[in-house]
Amino acid sequence: MEKAASIDLKRDGKGMEDLSGRVHQLPCCVKHDGPASVSHYFKPKPAGVGDEGLPLQLAHFRGRLLQGTTLQLPHGFVLSKKTSPPSSQHSWDTNATFQDITYWNHDYVPSHNDELFRAFHWLSLAKAVKGGIMQYPPPSESDMGRQKAKTSKAIWMIQAPQTFYGSSSR
Repeated sequence: MEKAASIDLKRDGKGMEDLSGRVHQLPCCVKHDGPASVSHYFKPKPAGVGDEGLPLQLAHFRGRLLQGTTLQLPHGFVLSKKTSPPSSQHSWDTNATFQDITYWNHDYVPSHNDELFRAFHWLSLAKAVKGGIMQYPPPSESDMGRQKAKTSKAIWMIQAPQTFYGSSSR
């Protein structure tokens, strides 16, 4: 059985390069992990605005047309939190940051329905949910020690700053 491993990502904030505008997610697999003259061959160009109001870019990679858009990363999220060191741990130092990412599609224009776009939308929703999910009405002390019957109804609410969103009973 394999042991669990983790990565300790150190960030001191000093002398880190800002890679904003230069981070791309391509719809392909590149089996190379060494240096490459990417900026010499990969040259995205602005292509106006798409039907959904997203700014479009065009580029070619290995002879195929790519259509992309740049997404701003949400603020306030942490890649990982430091925990007690397991038996197998690797230590990495952060040497660059970025505030946006350009993602590319092969056969279709970027859309609000793309998985990456929706994932970043979920991060914004998760930030609102971070305020807490509470059951209304709150369970009484006598309910704390025993499980409620499956037929009981509750309203679940997500607390965002100055907003409450309710859902139907289960």
